[in-house]
Amino acid sequence: MSTFMAKAETIERKWYVLDAAGKPLGKTAAAAANILRGKHRPEFTPHADCGEFVIIINAAKAVLTGKKLYQKKYYHHSGYIGGLKTVTAKQMMAEKPEQAMQIAVKGMLPKNSIGDKSITRLKVYAGAEHEQQAQKPVAYEVK
Repeated sequence: MSTFMAKAETIERKWYVLDAAGKPLGKTAAAAANILRGKHRPEFTPHADCGEFVIIINAAKAVLTGKKLYQKKYYHHSGYIGGLKTVTAKQMMAEKPEQAMQIAVKGMLPKNSIGDKSITRLKVYAGAEHEQQAQKPVAYEVK
């Protein structure tokens, strides 16, 4: 009996919709990362990209527990001397909730070529509407 190894070329990729309204940002991001990576599939292979497409809607309605809304900070650098920029989670959720969700999901993916390919299959929307109706996405319940 041999061990089955999935190949990225033979995987049929489905589309899933996750609703983040009223759910913790981290729990939604973790569920999305598992689907993007393919860990929910019985034929999961660690060295192959066997993940699927994920659409996250209502990212603006995701909640941060505890004092994270005021204490959590996002950093990026402009590339110039003294160019470190700091944004609080409250500002990020008010201005760019899609980016906050994207950063959370990306941090949960592997830091290699498989993670780089996986993050391209993530679509995040602040509201309840999305543009991927033609792909017939399936609703996925975040636990």
